[in-house]
Amino acid sequence: MIISGTLATRASEVEQIRTIRKADLKLGDCLVIETRNSLYRLVCLGQGFFRVSGGWFNRKGLAPMTTTINGCTWGGSAIHAELAAGHGLFLEFGNKVLTTRIRSFTLIPAPEAGTIH
Repeated sequence: MIISGTLATRASEVEQIRTIRKADLKLGDCLVIETRNSLYRLVCLGQGFFRVSGGWFNRKGLAPMTTTINGCTWGGSAIHAELAAGHGLFLEFGNKVLTTRIRSFTLIPAPEAGTIH
């Protein structure tokens, strides 16, 4: 899918791709995100916070790190703040780290994700 055009066009395009909204994530849910260059594991801590490991966080020796998710972008400055992940989009964390393009993501509900440590 080629994503282009105005913000209104992009907003309608996001309805046509596979996404997961931050509001759909419950305490303890685990979101595994594969980007073009990395693999991230996010555990929902509630109140908008996530424990993140993998990718940039591991390379910088900061994993696991507690941070927020700003949302997903199409590669520019326009951000969809409600999204935690979207196929073909870029994930921006609260510390301004921007991933490479998301290839896939898997939600592991809290009972299967194990306990939060």
